[in-house]
Amino acid sequence: MELSLTIELWRKGKWYVAKSPELDFVSQGRTREEARKNLEEVVNIQFQEMEGMGTLEEYLTECGFEIENDTVTPRNEIVGYERSSIHIG
Repeated sequence: MELSLTIELWRKGKWYVAKSPELDFVSQGRTREEARKNLEEVVNIQFQEMEGMGTLEEYLTECGFEIENDTVTPRNEIVGYERSSIHIG
């Protein structure tokens, strides 16, 4: 199965955090590459478990993906990120 998704990379102190906003999965590592690799591993493990339970397609659909011919495509597209300050209270 081929899956197209976004990977956010963050630095938190000495650690790097990789996140897939479409799936809401997160991992960490000592380098950007390790964090990204760990995220791919998390996705694979979770998908194998969901596939075994028969819930993978339902999960992907709920996350906003379409499945066609073993290709998984997001219905929504992340178009950017902005830093912003807001007044609270």
